[in-house]
Amino acid sequence: MTTMPTANADLARILVVAGSDSGGGAGIQADIKTITALGGYGMTAVTAITVQNTLGVSGIHSIPVDIIVRQMEAVLTDIGADAVKTGMLHSTEIIEAVSAARQRLCPDVPIIVDPVMVATRGDRLLEDKAVDALKRDLLVQATILTPNIPEAEVLTGMTIRDEDDMVHAAHMLLTLGPQVVVMKGAHLPTETIKDLVISEAGQVTFEHPRVKTTNTHGTGCTLASAIATGIGQGMEPNAAIDRARNYVLEGLRTAPSLGGGNGPINHLHPIQAAQAG
Repeated sequence: MTTMPTANADLARILVVAGSDSGGGAGIQADIKTITALGGYGMTAVTAITVQNTLGVSGIHSIPVDIIVRQMEAVLTDIGADAVKTGMLHSTEIIEAVSAARQRLCPDVPIIVDPVMVATRGDRLLEDKAVDALKRDLLVQATILTPNIPEAEVLTGMTIRDEDDMVHAAHMLLTLGPQVVVMKGAHLPTETIKDLVISEAGQVTFEHPRVKTTNTHGTGCTLASAIATGIGQGMEPNAAIDRARNYVLEGLRTAPSLGGGNGPINHLHPIQAAQAG
């Protein structure tokens, strides 16, 4: 195991292992914006290059596995990390390599796993055959897992129709290894959105009125990176999750309406507020 460089108490180091979004609304572009806006230092190991914009994904090019691992090694053996966040991993080979590298290089660093499977407009970002590897190799390491309802359905094999189903699915996911499951409820057709945080310690429910907007691209990536930043800064999970949710909600409310499809949220609102104040 590699000895991790010591932490900088004033700047949480967040390593994101995820795909690139050429449109800038999701993936590592959204991750870096989020981490920076919340006061962290973002680093990346790029797993794939996607050709996408607000209208959808038209191409995916996976990065060679050895290059992904070498990116992780380069960052972790020099700069170190206070939290790791994973996003789009795309294939069985990538999941296996990233999981092994994390165990070898930084097994004690919290890892926030966003089980990215499908983009906002429905494009597949994870190969079907890779789901078993995700469950077997990565979820067992997860400090916090952040599935939306379609992702939870794939991981559990059950249909989620209401809040009771969300609770049941979250408990099923806990048996796969995560310490905390953040079950996101935005896919249910309700005016009030409930997100459930479930762990062995119990359940916490966060709820808010649905923000009426089509500018939702990258919300999952953004939430997970915001949580990772909070964890890296030493916040307790529920506090990090609460701050992350509020960050995403304000990003939705102030979204800039870019592009002709599902536009990005506003990642810069904390910076804009500070400049205005």
